[in-house]
Amino acid sequence: MVCVCPMPMPHRNLKVCKMKSSELNRTVTELDHVRLKNLIQRDLRGIAASANAQALDTMLDEAATLPSRQVPPDVVTMYTQVLLLDQATAQRTQLTVCYPKDAEPDAGFVSVLSPVGWSLLGLRVGELAHWSTPGGEPKAAEILAILFQPEASGDFTM
Repeated sequence: MVCVCPMPMPHRNLKVCKMKSSELNRTVTELDHVRLKNLIQRDLRGIAASANAQALDTMLDEAATLPSRQVPPDVVTMYTQVLLLDQATAQRTQLTVCYPKDAEPDAGFVSVLSPVGWSLLGLRVGELAHWSTPGGEPKAAEILAILFQPEASGDFTM
């Protein structure tokens, strides 16, 4: 697992990872950034803006943005399919981060406006995503692999 945390472990040359996914350096494509900002602006116009939309908006403000052709193939972008390892259960799960209209959680398509969706966006293979379930249970999963990333397969407009 790759950690981007500041504290080295005394007995190894590894680092302790206690940072939330919102504190990690994130990378998003310019296209994803524009589309997601527009989605959030529509969502935030509602009477009760979702906390997830606000968290995603903050993350986007802090993320590095790159042209789609320059995004490394190990970064989670929109419509990226990832293999995750649940830190509590050691269960492996495949998820695809998508827009709300395409979300089908039972089929593994999670909305970017969901806690798990926005927590994955912009992270890299080896990093930990942290989120809370609707019941408030904290969850963490390591990104083991990217099984499909649109940009890596030459699709720069998905």
